[in-house]
Amino acid sequence: MAAATSSPSSLVFTSLRKPKTPSFTWRISTPLRHPKKATFIVMSMDAKPTVLVAEKLGQAGLELLKDFANVDCSYNLTPEELCTKISLCDALIVRSGTKVNREVFESSGGRLKVVGRAGVGIDNVDLSAATEHGCLVVNAPTANTVAAAEHGIALITSMSRNIAQADASIKAGKWERNKYVGVSLVGKTLAVMGFGKVGTEVARRAKGLGMHVIAHDPYAPADRARAIGVDLVSFDEAISTADFISLHMPLTPSTNKVLNDESFAKMKKGVRIVNVARGGVIDEDALVRALDAGRVAQAALDVFTVEPPSKDSKLVQHENVTVTPHLGASTMEAQEGVAIEIAEAVVGALKGELSATAVNAPMVPAEVLSELAPYVVLAEKLGRLAVQLVGGGSGVKTVKVTYASARGPDDLDTRLLRAMITKGLIEPVSSAFVNLVNADFTAKQRGIRITEERVLLDGSPENPIEYVQVQIANVESRFPSAISETGDIKVEGKVKDGLPHLTKVGSFDVDVSMEGNLILCKQVDQPGMIGKVGTILAEGNVNVSFMSVGRIAPRKQAVMAIGVDEKPSKETLKKIGNIPAIEEFVFLKL
Repeated sequence: MAAATSSPSSLVFTSLRKPKTPSFTWRISTPLRHPKKATFIVMSMDAKPTVLVAEKLGQAGLELLKDFANVDCSYNLTPEELCTKISLCDALIVRSGTKVNREVFESSGGRLKVVGRAGVGIDNVDLSAATEHGCLVVNAPTANTVAAAEHGIALITSMSRNIAQADASIKAGKWERNKYVGVSLVGKTLAVMGFGKVGTEVARRAKGLGMHVIAHDPYAPADRARAIGVDLVSFDEAISTADFISLHMPLTPSTNKVLNDESFAKMKKGVRIVNVARGGVIDEDALVRALDAGRVAQAALDVFTVEPPSKDSKLVQHENVTVTPHLGASTMEAQEGVAIEIAEAVVGALKGELSATAVNAPMVPAEVLSELAPYVVLAEKLGRLAVQLVGGGSGVKTVKVTYASARGPDDLDTRLLRAMITKGLIEPVSSAFVNLVNADFTAKQRGIRITEERVLLDGSPENPIEYVQVQIANVESRFPSAISETGDIKVEGKVKDGLPHLTKVGSFDVDVSMEGNLILCKQVDQPGMIGKVGTILAEGNVNVSFMSVGRIAPRKQAVMAIGVDEKPSKETLKKIGNIPAIEEFVFLKL
């Protein structure tokens, strides 16, 4: 065995292998047991692609597209027309007005490979359907950030001084100085709900206006907020203490109508609300009731649940509401920037590059995916197992992943494996959805540092990897025997006959298929232990799929790993723990 080399690494989304020309066809490969969670797109060579641009795009972006593909600019398509046309297209570019739903992907007949959203939000694209149909989704998250933030500030200032109402009054031949007395921004508290790129820029500008800024975002790092003088607070504290509330969160199931009758009731009387995010985050009927009751003094809205809103909308016609027709990104500079950014992302995706702005899954050459597919499954399961062994309220901060292989570094791309280990580490203990694109970013958000080590083995490089090892440092363990001689939680596995197997827990060697659920028991090595545990599981109607025992020496300590199809009842697990020779045990879901 050669010496190991260790270095931190990051998941950089660049092409694994670029085609020599821009010609291609696509195939979809879903070798994993859960294709909805990890679908990979692969490509080979064939014909020049066709890009359908369904909403207006800046000329600079169109020129970039035309240098690479046939471009069809067809605006204002009905849903039926879009579904008819999509089967002839390899890529689709939309803004916020076109709904790219499951029917669109089904109508494409598998030809649609990339959907580009010219903007930040992707709630008008069915990501689940896109992934199921092997279609990459990319967006343009940076070009219109400043424009959206500036529009948010413009609405805050114009609302506070009644600019729109006063303008309409004068144009109607009136002079109503006393009616349109405004409020000052200096010293007022602004709650920024959603502290991403736009929310951060709004906060910076509001600080410059003399406002006290707080923010709520369950995923934002506190140090980034502190760096610009913003306090991160809970949702209830934010809405109950703010004089102004500015919304910048995406529209998800958890944020849908997050401002409703209940949340309006918690707000300070006379609060003012601005929304340049997504209309659906506000219950519009509830907002009308809050405005009529005086709980909300004013609202300034750039977005609506249905766009355009109906002409007789009570919300739009309300005298204390300022409205604009979704102008957040509508500056000349932003439009040009978004066009270039989305065109570059779509062209890069069609060339086979792993886009940094992809929001569902990267593209991977077929030969790489085919070879690594079983190891991808192993990697996620090792991550899931390792994080479930962490106990005592310890947070995972330092993780080392070791790959043992006879191949040199240039012949073994481990980015997929590292991403799936990250997915396994994070998803069981959080509400986050981790995919191959956002794995590295999500780990950094949570302060998890992952390093990779390669152990070069002697021998034939026929198999890409001999084993994968995951170590978590500086944590307590629910199963102390999982702590290795270095003081870290350590689990190790390999692929046997195409299936992932657990081969080491701490210092103990085991051999059990990583399917279903797992029970680990540390015991005194003595006759009859397998029978005793097996009998208890049988009495609890729990089917055993695999069993393996690893021991230090005969009649000493041993670790028994038991694969089970069902989750045992608490009573069954208690009976196992009450066996005198069992010193510790843990149940794990894989």
